[in-house]
Amino acid sequence: MATSSSLFRSKKLSLFLNLSFLLLLTLYLKTNLFPSNLNSTLFHLSSNIRPPTTTISHLRLLSDITTNGCTGLQKYTDNKYKCFYVKTHIGCRPKGYIDYLQIFYCNFGQFPILGHFVLLLWLLVLFYLLGNTAANYFCSSLESLSKILKLSPTIAGVTLLSLGNGAPDVFASIVSFTRSANGDLGLNSVLGGAFFVSSIVVGIISIVITSHRISVDKCSFIRDALFFLFSLFSLLLIVAIGKINLWGAICFTSIYLVYVCVVSAMHFFCGDKDNGVGHVGEAGIPLLGYIDDEKPVLKSGLEEQEQIANFLNLNPEICYYVAKIVHVLELPLSLPRRLTIPVVSEESWSKPYAVLSVTLSPLLLAALANTQRENVSLRSSLVTYFTAGLIGMVFGNLACVTTKKSSPPKRCLFPWLAGGFLMSVTWTYIIAEELVSLLVSLGHIIGINPSVLGLTVLAWGNSLGDLIANIAMAINGGADGAQIAISGCYAGPMFNVLMGLGLSLVFSSFSEYPSSFEIPGNPSLYETLGFLMAGVLWALVILPKKNMRLDKSLGYGLLTIYFCFLFLRLARAFGLLNLYGSPFKG
Repeated sequence: MATSSSLFRSKKLSLFLNLSFLLLLTLYLKTNLFPSNLNSTLFHLSSNIRPPTTTISHLRLLSDITTNGCTGLQKYTDNKYKCFYVKTHIGCRPKGYIDYLQIFYCNFGQFPILGHFVLLLWLLVLFYLLGNTAANYFCSSLESLSKILKLSPTIAGVTLLSLGNGAPDVFASIVSFTRSANGDLGLNSVLGGAFFVSSIVVGIISIVITSHRISVDKCSFIRDALFFLFSLFSLLLIVAIGKINLWGAICFTSIYLVYVCVVSAMHFFCGDKDNGVGHVGEAGIPLLGYIDDEKPVLKSGLEEQEQIANFLNLNPEICYYVAKIVHVLELPLSLPRRLTIPVVSEESWSKPYAVLSVTLSPLLLAALANTQRENVSLRSSLVTYFTAGLIGMVFGNLACVTTKKSSPPKRCLFPWLAGGFLMSVTWTYIIAEELVSLLVSLGHIIGINPSVLGLTVLAWGNSLGDLIANIAMAINGGADGAQIAISGCYAGPMFNVLMGLGLSLVFSSFSEYPSSFEIPGNPSLYETLGFLMAGVLWALVILPKKNMRLDKSLGYGLLTIYFCFLFLRLARAFGLLNLYGSPFKG
């Protein structure tokens, strides 16, 4: 019954988000295909506009366009002027594929509550897509690749599985640096997620399992915490200097490679010394591919129908049609990814989908390549699509000839898994790009710095899975589960800081080479790094004094540090406290 209830809840969430997506798509098409008379009003306004007394002069307006981006939006109170502003100012142009500011001010200007509801609903859909793509496609490809490459659990835990769990943070950071020109958002989202996991998640775990009197492995914890502290101190130096060149960015990223080598060496030399048991050595590995009990087991259509029928007490024949309707309603969000991401698992194998995915995936890559380039000529764009179409047809024919309808291929799996990995990365990048664009737009609408949204909304959304999985693991997994959960709470954020921010800095500094890349100058970064390091130091001091036992003193201390920091940032974001002058609040 528990399995049926869990399946039913997941179906309800999927249905809600798919129906929400259909509603949002309908609103978007309606507002773009049948625009209101506001456009004609704006055209008249553009030819006769005179700056109101509360606004700035034309010369000052041009200065805002070139220097302040879209920050001058808050100087207007009339929605018609705001609509005209976002349509004509370069800084207000979307960084993703949808112009959220134009939708909000031009289509929902007279109904701001409805506009906020639509954007928040779309934010929820994007978070779901980001997490679902990472869980169902990205992690699946990585786990299969680790088996094909015959990686040890240690190496897989700190490389491929770390990448799988940290994918949302990593790609959101890369997008914010390379596409949105708002590296401050990427810095704050990664640091906010690291702070949340290392303070809130560790704190809650310590409080919840206090009565169990569980201790963690001292060597593993000190190793992870010290490497994490060194990573944060290195980032603090980079922020203090204010710029970094290509070689400096590579050295910063390489810290994680040193960490992988240390973990592997400790496991190789010390992993089997525990009286032949070895469970502590394995538990000390920061395996970030969490306990599989928390992952829903894929069922066949018939099994799902039987479970839903038993749970709802429906007639099997009625349930058959209900399941078909549910399947159709779930297609809007799942079908585009299913048609472009090759999947070769036994549970999800379908030859038609496999053939279509390898045929259409080059076209998606071509579309992404065209959108990433500026001033692309029509001829160049058509050549790209034509080449991608030919490659897709060749791959599709090969897949059709070499696969069976009854079962996935058993040989030459590496190209399939590599293709699935590449397309999972592509979809994760596309979704992260749109998510960052939406958060930047929400920052302009609300009137606060988008970095505050990265520090809170984006960080919390990407860390929610860590919170649920790690707490469940610590409660249900005994001493080993608690050890893996605590290791993941430090090794995971460290991966995001070193690889997420590190790769972002590498790409950004490479684009400026041989010059140095300028780090976004936000004084609040010192505050974030200071509180984050204080939380790690608190754990380093308290745990050895308590004989490495997780208890309430550790948990309440970490929660206090986090909420003190959060109060200061939010108080400044809403104008209650002003320490740094900024065009934005926060």
